[in-house]
Amino acid sequence: MTYRAPLKDMLFAMNELAGLAQLSQLPGYEDATPDTAQAILEEAARFNEEVVAPLNRAGDIDPSSWKDGVVTTTPGFKDAFRQFGEGGWQGVLHPADFGGQGLPKLVATPCNEMLNAANLSFALCPLLTDGAIEALLTAGTDAQKQAYLPKLISGEWTGTMNLTEPQAGSDLAAVRTRAEPQGDGTFKIFGTKIFITYGEHDMAKNIVHLVLARTPNAPEGVKGISLFTVPKYLVNADGSLGERNDVQCVSIEHKLGIKASPTAVLQFGDHGGAIGTLVGEENRGLEYMFIMMNSARFSVGMQGIAVSERAYQQAVAYAKDRVQSRPVDGSAREAVTIIHHPDVKRMLMTMRGLIEGARAVAYFAAAASDVAHQHPDEAVRKQNMALYEFLVPIVKGWSTELSIDVTSLGVQVHGGMGFIEETGAAQHYRDARILPIYEGTTAIQANDLVGRKTVRDGGAVARNLCAQIAETEAALALHGGVAFKAVSAQLKQGREALEAVVQFVVDNAKSNPNAVFAGSVPYLKLCGIVFSGWQFGRAMLAADAKRSEDPAFYEAKIATAHFFGEHILSQASSLRAGIVAGADAVNALGAEQF
Repeated sequence: MTYRAPLKDMLFAMNELAGLAQLSQLPGYEDATPDTAQAILEEAARFNEEVVAPLNRAGDIDPSSWKDGVVTTTPGFKDAFRQFGEGGWQGVLHPADFGGQGLPKLVATPCNEMLNAANLSFALCPLLTDGAIEALLTAGTDAQKQAYLPKLISGEWTGTMNLTEPQAGSDLAAVRTRAEPQGDGTFKIFGTKIFITYGEHDMAKNIVHLVLARTPNAPEGVKGISLFTVPKYLVNADGSLGERNDVQCVSIEHKLGIKASPTAVLQFGDHGGAIGTLVGEENRGLEYMFIMMNSARFSVGMQGIAVSERAYQQAVAYAKDRVQSRPVDGSAREAVTIIHHPDVKRMLMTMRGLIEGARAVAYFAAAASDVAHQHPDEAVRKQNMALYEFLVPIVKGWSTELSIDVTSLGVQVHGGMGFIEETGAAQHYRDARILPIYEGTTAIQANDLVGRKTVRDGGAVARNLCAQIAETEAALALHGGVAFKAVSAQLKQGREALEAVVQFVVDNAKSNPNAVFAGSVPYLKLCGIVFSGWQFGRAMLAADAKRSEDPAFYEAKIATAHFFGEHILSQASSLRAGIVAGADAVNALGAEQF
């Protein structure tokens, strides 16, 4: 089963929930009208459905391969990537000054979702390149920007993010790669980096590695890390490619999923030192790398939504085709397609609800980022940046965690056939499993949500969101429909649970950190559920107002919101109980008792 972009749902979330029309009034975004955005999305859908999606299965059975330092990607990937670059898709979000289109993140986000749904392995290369572009835009010198950005944005070159080392993992304080100054503004880089996505491949002429390393006499820990550009091929003054740099791919990993994406082990400096240039100031590398990481974390959240959408579409198609068993209500005497059975409907509605809710939250976050960058009022910019930064760990953590549930349900809907590789259902499940791990595990996202995003401002952003949720509750309660009142009641309980947890986190983070961090991941999930429920409440009101324009679509939107309220949002109270009162049970056993 192939992929079809859910354009109507994407456009609904963009227009009705994320406020695309209002964004197009901001300076610099005048061209991003709803009509223009729809045209861009339609073209993105065509490209991804026709060119990228057919390569998804091929990449799983004929993945990237390594031989003598050379990585060969899946047949078809190189040509598809050429078309991706020529189509301008790498530059949708990036500045026109360097060859991009300068469109809002809200327009780029559904384009990225389509790419990831079409082919998760393929999409990882542009994802890391986006992060490299963002880091260079923020901290790169004029020379670095001129040398690298036009080529990265055009898709002629690609970018990587080099953090992890064999002994370091997520603990970047343990980074040992060293950078020795050469007296001419360059450095020689020596060290080993692992888990480098598209660290070596044959789809582009050059690869720009952004590498964390330590200069001589740098402070210990994360305060002594600097960031360097280390291209695969050195770049001459006229922009042409020079000699091969001293960076080699010594192997690629054999993985559970995303097999077509080469995950490289890179060795820097085995033959005299890899030539690199400093990005920004010495010892501020982690700060700059976080720009890449935040960009990547949002994008990985979108990967979770995307692979879930792909699994959902396949499950629906199978359920509409597979004939098995008579209906339990006796409405037919012969076997029917399984989509008529209540439990199959429950699974499909769960998949649908989780996807649509997470998509709405992510698009809402993308719009906040756009306002934070383009609004003329500084106070509004700051408020929206705080909102976006608060939502990023939730988009990343919640959307990837749910992708495990959704893709697993996709296998379950297929029954025994889901366990058979030829159906493709298992690939989505395997591909999704990395998403809650890379670019920071769910616990890392949750710790960020607790420490930097909740405790630091005393819960101000979270409480402001709760106040907006209360307004939606009230609007739903005024509606006469049973579904609207039901969602209002569940949303009220969810908001109250979230308010109680925020207060618990703020009150206890310093005095009893073990208690708070024992519930950090459930807190993140609570946020994901409640914010999704809020967006569904807003969606119900918008859909009701437009119901006559497209009854089937808008009534399905209301029904999905009702299901989410009764079956998923209703979990908020139990999450609250576990977070506020469950820490002692988490910490009861000593390490030696496990």
